[in-house]
Amino acid sequence: MSLNQTALPLAFQFTSPGPILVKLGPLTIRWYGFLIASAVLIGVSLSQYLARRRHVNPDLLSDLSIWLVIGAIPAARLYYVLFQWSEYVQNPERIIAIWQGGIAIHGAIIGGVTAALIFAKLKRVSFWQLADLVAPSLILGQAIGRWGNFFNSEAFGDPTNLPWKLYIPLERRPPGLANFEYFHPTFLYESVWNLMVFALLLTLFFRGLQNKPHIKVGTLSLVYLATYSLGRLWIEGLRTDSLMLGPLRIAQVVSLVGITFGLGGLAWLYLSQRPLPDVVSTPENGEVRE
Repeated sequence: MSLNQTALPLAFQFTSPGPILVKLGPLTIRWYGFLIASAVLIGVSLSQYLARRRHVNPDLLSDLSIWLVIGAIPAARLYYVLFQWSEYVQNPERIIAIWQGGIAIHGAIIGGVTAALIFAKLKRVSFWQLADLVAPSLILGQAIGRWGNFFNSEAFGDPTNLPWKLYIPLERRPPGLANFEYFHPTFLYESVWNLMVFALLLTLFFRGLQNKPHIKVGTLSLVYLATYSLGRLWIEGLRTDSLMLGPLRIAQVVSLVGITFGLGGLAWLYLSQRPLPDVVSTPENGEVRE
């Protein structure tokens, strides 16, 4: 990453060095794919570590990770393509070109949740316990993956002249904004926000191990859903390339649903004092020891 100091203290101009990490003959490794692969590997290792701390068989998380990748990545691409269909219908060969960018985290979550529900049902284990072990890894992976947008010069915000700003090459600028060079680095905003959510989830996890306070099964998943959605709600409002449905920014609509569901689920757990509906009947502590 090229990082140029400006005249102001703590002022940074971010400039992408390009989407390609390394090219060896016919083999091209792109930053986007490298970061996604790194996020998956780090996430699996972290989930297995958290599983061991909760006395859960870490192999269960290893098996689940395969299901999540198979469910999440195609769903993330399909979600993006469907909302950009007018573009891809003209270039259908680009539909599978996922290495060029163009995946949606909300599509990945839908695909991953579907895969996890099927996995939990087949394995006869608690979906929410699994989700709690995956949630910290998921948000960390999102923080890492957002830097793929930086290298692709995409997912940026409105023009800005703030001390921190992102340079966008002319060919990547939206129609009508060709005369602007610098834009909000919304990839950075979301990456930092996700890291803060990650820290919150880990804090809750380890305090929960000591029952300070007692953390009910499903809490981490619901906190993830509410806090990530809250950050995405305001950051999405800055972006110039939001997926749209008429006048509505799809990510903001989904984020509002996520906030409602997350807070509603927490109220169900702690105010109603009832466990969350699950694919199998589990004890109150929801331990999974398969």
